[in-house]
Amino acid sequence: MTRRTVAISLKIPDNAAFTALTALRRIGLELGDVDRREIWQLEDAGAPETLIARVSANPAMFNPNKHRIVALEHQQPQAGETWVSQAGQHDEVREHLGGTGIDGILRATRAVGWRLRDRHGDPVERATLVAAVESLLCNSAVELARYEGDPPA
Repeated sequence: MTRRTVAISLKIPDNAAFTALTALRRIGLELGDVDRREIWQLEDAGAPETLIARVSANPAMFNPNKHRIVALEHQQPQAGETWVSQAGQHDEVREHLGGTGIDGILRATRAVGWRLRDRHGDPVERATLVAAVESLLCNSAVELARYEGDPPA
């Protein structure tokens, strides 16, 4: 079994990301762009070359009319990125996927991935990212934020 990570983002305009960008600018953070996507970390016993097809076939996770999906090489957030997840353990295969599951997937965890860029399109500095997380992107009472360099969950 291998841990594999996929990101699912919207093809259509993302109102939540736009609203976050607007709110963060209003509180004084200088940002060029904010992207939001679902990050799925999967304990997978299936073939790696079929992962995208297997996940894409699950309508509880993926709608080809509005989503894009990519396999990520990294297992943790990158520069300018945070992954915000619910605190505590959750069986996403049962809770989110309606018990239908995906062939080969034994366990799944889900997070909201936020990528923040400056006005030049580069990842924001860590201090800016932390300020965004603490002021808007994460409710620390019930969620955890992970950053680049944090150990894998």
